[in-house]
Formats: sequence, structure tokens, C-alpha cells
Amino acid sequence: MGKFEIKTTDSGKTMFNLKAGNGQVILTSQSYASMDGCKNGIESVKKNAQNDAQFERKTAKDGSPFFTLNATNGQVIGKSEMYSSNDAMENGIASVKKNAPDAEVEDNS
Repeated sequence: MGKFEIKTTDSGKTMFNLKAGNGQVILTSQSYASMDGCKNGIESVKKNAQNDAQFERKTAKDGSPFFTLNATNGQVIGKSEMYSSNDAMENGIASVKKNAPDAEVEDNS
């Protein structure tokens, strides 16, 4: 089972990582000024992860595929790591879809 890990950044803001059942980070959030904003971001991931249209598939300057998960208003909620292939990226998207809806929240802030 996946989990959201909340942590505090060096600048004092909060952010989260969504981890798959094997502990691998599959989505990283932006930094939030407040804990409430961070928790709202987690709820947005849970809600939007089921809609494939909310995933934006992208290519980095070096050619590595990655994706962002966007809210219905177009705002980026989270970003993936860089992948070695499009197939690996699609597996990452599938993992977010599988793990996000029921993931526990662990506050390590």
C-alpha cells in the first residue's frame, strides 16, 4: 500500500512525497506555505489521480520522459522523477493511479 509522507523543507515550508508500496517515490509535490495547503494538495492528488487526462506526459531537455499530475484548474499538484523510457513513465503513472486513492498520510514534518 502506498503512503504520502509529509516533511518540512529547509526553508520551513511543507511538501509531500507519494511512495509506492515498495517505498519508491512516485510523485513529489511543490512546497506549501502551510500544513493545510499541503494536506489539500494530498486530497487533490487522491481525487485527480483516477483521471488519466490530469496526467501530463512531458520530455525533459535531455530527452528523459516524466509526468506531472494537474488539478482540474491546470495547476501542477505533483511531479514524477525522470524515467529511462516512455514505458517506465507509463508504469509510474499506473503506480500513482493505484497507490494514491487509498494511501495513508504520514506526517514527518
